[in-house]
Amino acid sequence: MKIFKNILCVLEPVEVCQPALERAVTLAENNQACLTVVDVAPYVTVGFGMSDGGSGLANLQATMISSHKQQLEAFVKPFTKRIKIETKVLVGTPFLEIIREVLHHGCDLVIKVPENQDWLGRLFGSDDMHILRKCPCPVWLIKSQAPKTHRVILAAVDVDDAYPTQELGSRHALNRQILEMASYLALAEAADLHIVHAWSVLGEGSMRNGGFIRAAEKEVNACVEQVRLQHGANLDDLMREVSADIGQDALKYLKPRTHLVKGGARKEIPELARRIDADLIVMGTVARTGVSGFIMGNTAESILNQIDCSVLAIKPPGFKTPVNMDD
Repeated sequence: MKIFKNILCVLEPVEVCQPALERAVTLAENNQACLTVVDVAPYVTVGFGMSDGGSGLANLQATMISSHKQQLEAFVKPFTKRIKIETKVLVGTPFLEIIREVLHHGCDLVIKVPENQDWLGRLFGSDDMHILRKCPCPVWLIKSQAPKTHRVILAAVDVDDAYPTQELGSRHALNRQILEMASYLALAEAADLHIVHAWSVLGEGSMRNGGFIRAAEKEVNACVEQVRLQHGANLDDLMREVSADIGQDALKYLKPRTHLVKGGARKEIPELARRIDADLIVMGTVARTGVSGFIMGNTAESILNQIDCSVLAIKPPGFKTPVNMDD
C-alpha cells in the first residue's frame, strides 16, 4: 500500500534532524515518492551602517543562502545513494514558506523535527504550532531522540455522533484517514497498534450530585451504560469499515487493541499514551471543513501540550489553509 507521493522534509535546524531525514528517506523509498528536503533562511534586514536596498544587503542574503545550501547538501549527501533528493533553501518566515511550498508543489506529507527540543509544551505561537494548525497536508513532528522504527502507535479517533449533521461526515472521513495512516505505519514497522476513543456523558456530574435535582443512582448508571454501549457500537462500526479499507488479513495480522475510555479526551489520551509507552500518536487536529483558518481545536492543542512522543497530525478532507501562495 502506497499512500504518499510527494514528501517534504524540513531540516531546521539541520544538526538535529537525522531522525526526520532517515524517516523521510525510508518513506520515500517504500512509497516510490518524490522527496524534497528544505531549510529556511531568514530575510537579511538592514543593520547598523548598511543602507536600505544596497548591493551589500543583496550580497549578504546571497551568501547566507549559499551557506545554508552547502550545509543542506552535505547533510543529505549520504542518503542520495539510496534515492534522488531535491534540496532547496527557502527564505522568509518558516511556517509560511513551508506551507507555500506544500501548496506550490502538492506535497502530501511534511516531516520535521520540533524547533523546541523541550517538545510541544512550550510551542504555542511558534512555527510548529502554526504548521500544525494551517498546513493542508499531514504533518509529522519527529522527536530528535525518536527510534528508527516505532514499537507502539496510538491512533486517536472521535466516534461521538452528537455533532451537527454537516460535521459528522467530516469527522467520519477524518477517523478513517487516521486509522488508514496508523495501520499503514504499524504494518510497515511491525508495531503494536492501539486505537483510542474517549467518551463521556454530558451532565453526569449534575445528575449524580445536583443540589436541586438529583436522579436515582440506578437511573444514572443505566444512562451512562447506554451511552457507553452506543460509543462502543460506533467504534465497532468504524473498525469494520477500516477492515474493508485495509483488508481483513492485514487487520488480523495487526490485531489492534481498542480502548474505549471514559473521560475527557484531553486528559485520557495523554495518560493512555504514557501507560502504553507510545512513541507515535496519529490524531486529527481540525474537525471542520470549509472554514478558512479555523484554529486547531482546544482539545487537540491540550493533548499536544501533554504528550512526550512524536505526532502525526492529520486534517480532514476539504480543509482550507488561510495561507495564500503569494502572501
